[in-house]
Amino acid sequence: MSTPSLQIMLRTLRLPSVLANYQGLAETAASNNWGFEQYLHTLLEVETQDRSRRRTTRLLKQSGLPDGKTLDNIEMSVFPQKIRRTVPTLLDGGFVERAENILAFGLPGRGKTHLLVGVAYELIVRHNYRVLFTTTFSLVQRLLVAKRELRIEELLRKLDRYDVILLDDIGYVQQTREEMEILFTFLSERYERRSLMITSNLMFSEWDKIFKDPMTTLAAIDRLVHHSTVLELDCESWRANQAIQRQKGSK
Repeated sequence: MSTPSLQIMLRTLRLPSVLANYQGLAETAASNNWGFEQYLHTLLEVETQDRSRRRTTRLLKQSGLPDGKTLDNIEMSVFPQKIRRTVPTLLDGGFVERAENILAFGLPGRGKTHLLVGVAYELIVRHNYRVLFTTTFSLVQRLLVAKRELRIEELLRKLDRYDVILLDDIGYVQQTREEMEILFTFLSERYERRSLMITSNLMFSEWDKIFKDPMTTLAAIDRLVHHSTVLELDCESWRANQAIQRQKGSK
């Protein structure tokens, strides 16, 4: 078989790593007296690993996660002990498989977003889950536009493809009735089917500021809490501590 023909077939089969490495590995195999199976196994292993890395890179790009917010660069010691114990259990992805939610509450600057973004990053890198990060305001506006253009079902189906949606700053959105209704529709669509990760500066007792209507507020909370892990970040301001440390370092 001619080399050009082999290369054409590898391109057709979309095996770029095999194409890039088969000749070099053939030389290595000859030098080390590999059998055919060992050569084939090594070649396919390279393809599999490269494909996994490409998929991870693609998922990270599509996720919209803020740059630089990982668990490696957050000071876990500032969080309550309960949270420090809980976070490692979230990284196995079990809550995603069970369509459970993660709810993080705390005043501004407590590290809610950074913490959940760090967990979401690990879900992509470790498990290749499809994750979407969005502010509540941006999502609500997307849903409203889709509703007006009679594309709401299409958008909900598109959002349903994500294993996890990280909804940031739900407490900052003071909805009109139309905005409240479309947000409630979205939360209901995800209920017991897909996972949500939500940050809020408002505890549940204050969610009537978001949904206005008492019955809708109770229904929204009920759906979110039914299968969820609640993280209460009642700690000192992480951002303030970071600013202090930077100031000390500059002296």
